[in-house]
Amino acid sequence: MVLMVDTTTQHIGKVIAEELIRRGKNEAGFELIDTTGMHISHCVGCNYCWLKTPGVCAIQDDYEPVLKKMSKADQVWLVSDTHFGFVSWQTKNIVDRIMPLVTMYLKFKDGQMRHVMRYDHQPDLGIVYTGDGDQAYLERWCQRTALNLGSRSLGVFPESNGKGAVSCML
Repeated sequence: MVLMVDTTTQHIGKVIAEELIRRGKNEAGFELIDTTGMHISHCVGCNYCWLKTPGVCAIQDDYEPVLKKMSKADQVWLVSDTHFGFVSWQTKNIVDRIMPLVTMYLKFKDGQMRHVMRYDHQPDLGIVYTGDGDQAYLERWCQRTALNLGSRSLGVFPESNGKGAVSCML
């Protein structure tokens, strides 16, 4: 399943979803989560998701259902506005709150320290952005984030190349 999490003010995810339907790519299934009106707090670094309530964030807001869907998806596409060349604070909150998907335990892999994954299945990660995002920086950040989740980067696409992102979706 493809999961798109849209934090944009212009609801770009809806346009991408319509393109997926137009191309007949709904066989694998996709879901669009529009975060407008949702309250998703930032991570406070309490480590409850590792120590007290393993796999469950201690913050009680609208994020828990999003996290559950992310954990089951094959691909997660973050659709974000950009500010100062980077994803919006709403998108950053969503990524920072992924920590319940990994454990506090660490291991060396390919000469780098990595978290041990909590679950056998990790979603691949891609980004579609609006505005003047720093393409190279966003690509590097997406690659590193995917690496930390034990998955792969699907790429980073400006809104103007949304069709390129659609071609990468299942």
